[in-house]
Amino acid sequence: MNEPSCPASPAWYRQFAAAAASHILLKAIGTPLFIAVFFGAYLYLLKHPAYPTTIMPFTALDHFISFQPQAMPLYVSLWVYVSLPPALLASRRELYGYGRAMAATCLSGLLIFYFWPTAVPAAHIDWTLYPDVDYLKNIDAAGNACPSLHVATAIFSAIWLRFIMRRAGSPRWLLLLNWIWVAGILYSTLATRQHVVVDVLAGLVLGTLFAILSLLLNKRSDDIPSR
Repeated sequence: MNEPSCPASPAWYRQFAAAAASHILLKAIGTPLFIAVFFGAYLYLLKHPAYPTTIMPFTALDHFISFQPQAMPLYVSLWVYVSLPPALLASRRELYGYGRAMAATCLSGLLIFYFWPTAVPAAHIDWTLYPDVDYLKNIDAAGNACPSLHVATAIFSAIWLRFIMRRAGSPRWLLLLNWIWVAGILYSTLATRQHVVVDVLAGLVLGTLFAILSLLLNKRSDDIPSR
């Protein structure tokens, strides 16, 4: 007697489309609001440091990676990239868990910036020759450098995207594209002289730690039977 076969899971792109269509209002309001609140706190600490600012060291790798203004699109693409994981989550539980973990990542970085303000060393570049980068420098001023929250939020998003993609059965090329994109963002933080290598390494540690812990908590919630 043949046993009934389990229904096949929808294709990965159908799963993504269904997830993206769920809780649209929550995502449309929550993600921009989160970014706006974060930037408000970030810029306040940048302009009103509570303690003397430490200049981060320039390493041999920093000297090796030259200034590349063409990396600006990759740098600003972070704001699209960090919006992808919540957009591809279908359940409110996971959305809230993701939001709390991302908030904890950013809050940890902001606390470090409060007690230990940092900045990158002067690049001795005439930024007015590069209007896009000059605009960024006027806003960010290359402060609040270590750990790089640009890097921390990028790697946090990359690890969650990998989890979401693997769960949906995404093809290998999409998984590879995820890592290529985040690698480009990490590179852009150095190529635009927004950060130095030490900032990037610290951001990698911070973002990876919170991403792994949040995914472990997410799995634990899945394993708890509902009552």
